[in-house]
Amino acid sequence: MRIAVISDTHMPRGARRLPEACVERLRVADLILHGGDVTGPSFWEELGELGPPVEGVRGNIDEPELAAVLPATRVVEAGGARIGLVHIPGPAAGRAGRLAARFPGCAAVVYGHTHVPQVELVGGVWMLNPGSPTERRRASTRTMLELRIEDHELVPELIDVGA
Repeated sequence: MRIAVISDTHMPRGARRLPEACVERLRVADLILHGGDVTGPSFWEELGELGPPVEGVRGNIDEPELAAVLPATRVVEAGGARIGLVHIPGPAAGRAGRLAARFPGCAAVVYGHTHVPQVELVGGVWMLNPGSPTERRRASTRTMLELRIEDHELVPELIDVGA
């Protein structure tokens, strides 16, 4: 199973678009996860039109009509693995322990908000931030994640989708 993970797309905004490298990976995924700050319902609908099912959580700047339908947290089961999702992970100090405790039994926790990618195995739980495919901020490039689940084992890969 292949899962495409994005966050902090902040769309629609002007002429901003997802990089084609990101769109290609979203289209061929078995599932798309969004870690919040989609921003508008029109972009959420666009994601749904790419083909794979889309699951996500609300971010702190999502428009009210979108925030009303997306949960603050979610646990997704895919390919035999449980994946927790939340937008705001809280302070960096103690983050991994807090997130693992918040999502017991999860193989991974996906979060957003910081725009800074993280792919780190901490205490047997993957801490994953896909960064942003549209707004890199302090990150060196725009990114997303791809998760492969093979024999109930989760294998994450950070994907550079362009500066």
